[in-house]
This record gives sequence, C-alpha cells and structure tokens, in this order.
Amino acid sequence: MKSLIRTLVIAGAAAAVILPGVSAEAAAIPHYKKPKVFGMKFQADPHHDFSKGLHSRHNGILRGWITEVRGGVAEYEPIRWKLSRKGHARFVGPPEYDVMAYASPIAKDMRFYSAYGCKISPSGTSYDDNASLGAKRCSTKVLLERTKRFGPAPALITVHKGAIVKVQEIFTT
Repeated sequence: MKSLIRTLVIAGAAAAVILPGVSAEAAAIPHYKKPKVFGMKFQADPHHDFSKGLHSRHNGILRGWITEVRGGVAEYEPIRWKLSRKGHARFVGPPEYDVMAYASPIAKDMRFYSAYGCKISPSGTSYDDNASLGAKRCSTKVLLERTKRFGPAPALITVHKGAIVKVQEIFTT
C-alpha cells in the first residue's frame, strides 16, 4: 500500500514538472472545425452585427488575414479564393466599402505557425504539404512585424473567448 502511494506521489510530481510548459489556457481551447483552406466563398458569421463597429468574431476558425495591429488589438477580415478568367488564382478580401471586418485582442500566449520560416522577411518554406498550412511555430513578434512591413497574409485565424489564440499561415505560390 505504501509503495502504491509513493508511486502515485512520484508520478504526480513528474507530471507537475512536465506540464508547466503547456499553458492551461492553450489546453482549454477546443478543436474548432477548420474551413476549406482554399474556399471560394466568404465564411458567414450569422450572429455578428457589422453595423455596430469593429468587434470580435464568434469562437471558431476564420479563413482571413490580419490587416492592421494597434495596441495589441488586431483588425482582420475574411478572405476567399478567387479564380481569374486566365486560370490564375489568389485570395481576395471583401469588396471595397464592405464593412465585413473584425477586431480582437491578441492573446498573450497566441500561437503563430508560419509557412515561410521565422525571419521577418519571408524566406524558405515550412508548411504541411497535405494542407498548405504553416507548420513552423514562430514568435508573435514575427507575425506583427510582417503584417506591418509586407501587408496582410492569408491565414486561418482561431478566435476563442473573444481573443485571437492561433494564426496559421496559408502557403501560396
């Protein structure tokens, strides 16, 4: 009996040493359904009232891009994949004068997965071949600096409890 209790205490202590690297908040984020990476329609958010100014999207994953960051709050909008008549394709945002945009604070433990490496100037590639999504975890600073210097980049943006908790770049050629 005593050896069983000792084993349980040691196992609990070992788990306590290993688990602090995982944030309790990150572990609590549910797995939301991912949209099609190259979806041809803007994702709907039927409960969002765009007439009330910029505010956070409901919980879930949005195919979009961050257009601006000010004071720890990111403005972002949905995007869709558009084919041209000549067979070329690219991501596009809502039409000009369309107010389809959101604003959410960036969580302090946000995870950013780059498709182009962790340097400010995108170079090389680091993405999952099957999904065309960034696989290299980088600091939030890289995302913010890239957005400031090079403009918006397509990504899957995960919002949980009103904050952006994950950004995963979409690889495009």
